[in-house]
Amino acid sequence: MAAAAGVSVPTASRVLGGSSRTVAAEYRQRVLAAAAELRYTADASARAMRRANDSIAVVGDDLTTPSMGMVAAAMERQARDAGAFVTVSSTHGTPERQLETVRLQRALRPRALILTSSRLDAHALGGRLLDELLGYEREGGRVVIVGDTDMPFDSIGFDNHDSAKELAHHIAELGHRQVTILAGARGRGNVSARTAGFLAGLRDGGVERRHIRIWHGAVSRQGGFDAAQRLVAEGLRPPHAVLAANDTIAIGAMSAFRAAGVAVPADVSLTGFDDIELATDVTPRLTTVSLPLAQAGAEAVRLALTARAEAEHLMMRGQVVVRDSTAIRAA
Repeated sequence: MAAAAGVSVPTASRVLGGSSRTVAAEYRQRVLAAAAELRYTADASARAMRRANDSIAVVGDDLTTPSMGMVAAAMERQARDAGAFVTVSSTHGTPERQLETVRLQRALRPRALILTSSRLDAHALGGRLLDELLGYEREGGRVVIVGDTDMPFDSIGFDNHDSAKELAHHIAELGHRQVTILAGARGRGNVSARTAGFLAGLRDGGVERRHIRIWHGAVSRQGGFDAAQRLVAEGLRPPHAVLAANDTIAIGAMSAFRAAGVAVPADVSLTGFDDIELATDVTPRLTTVSLPLAQAGAEAVRLALTARAEAEHLMMRGQVVVRDSTAIRAA
């Protein structure tokens, strides 16, 4: 390109790369004419390798969940309003995939990295993920974490424990004394905190520990369906209450109860957590905890694009939303 225009390589690069450095009009015209004749197209990915761009790289555990969809949509809207754009990658929640993805994104030099996960530990993989993120910030990037973490970056967390405690206490106040908790997978930070909150709220409300069952399974609609199916097969005795670790599990359980002829809420009061859009579309409408997921997504982008000397840590509380899937029982 430079040879065809009769100019130096740096001069051609300044013209075609949009440099702020001034190039003489004559040389500029020659470069543009040569580019048109040769049908030259700038390599955007190569530019991104040389300097930071306006992308915000979002690294999430699972992109298929409704709650992640709400967060990502809010991030995209906020980024677009700020003149940036969002790219999204999935890691399936494993530290190894998180580290691999962060390394790949670091090479592309996005303007910011937002990691969404139920839990990110500073000591994971011997601290290698933390080191990778610190190195990225030393290069001028910014890291924001949405979820539970002990890393020294901007973060947005959810008060899963106390929100779950409030919901469970409400169930106890309705008169329920036989309760099953569909706790999801073991070891996941958010659902583990919710399970602990459920237990605390039920006990505070007068439910004896021996009358509370905790079942673990997949954090999915199928996981909820299978758990409820098993509960019915083992002899579910109404009245009963089932607290699910999220709305997707609860909706799966609702389908299984309906298939087995168990009425919600006449036989079983059922609750979820998150308040995804589907929670109001199912019948009966789901009692749940509404988390400010869209607000968290927008705040994450705001933190990512705002320069500050000190990291900012936000904690967001959920709100109990009572709908049709729960009912009063005799004490």
